[in-house]
Amino acid sequence: MDSIEKHISRDRFEIEAARKNGNSAKEAHYSDELSQLEKYQKNHPDDHHDPTALELHCDLNPDAPECRVYDD
Repeated sequence: MDSIEKHISRDRFEIEAARKNGNSAKEAHYSDELSQLEKYQKNHPDDHHDPTALELHCDLNPDAPECRVYDD
């Protein structure tokens, strides 16, 4: 994706398509991803890049071992 806004828009489209097709697993997946993207966007209002899964995870879990940053 080019931007977080486009990713959010695509996820909303995918959620509606999954609902129409009765695919609850796909709907749940995109709903969870959409929730994470919206939280990331709220925490970083001036950042428009499409975050990776790790960026989303670390934004919600900054103390997770895989998110720690060490200075030398």
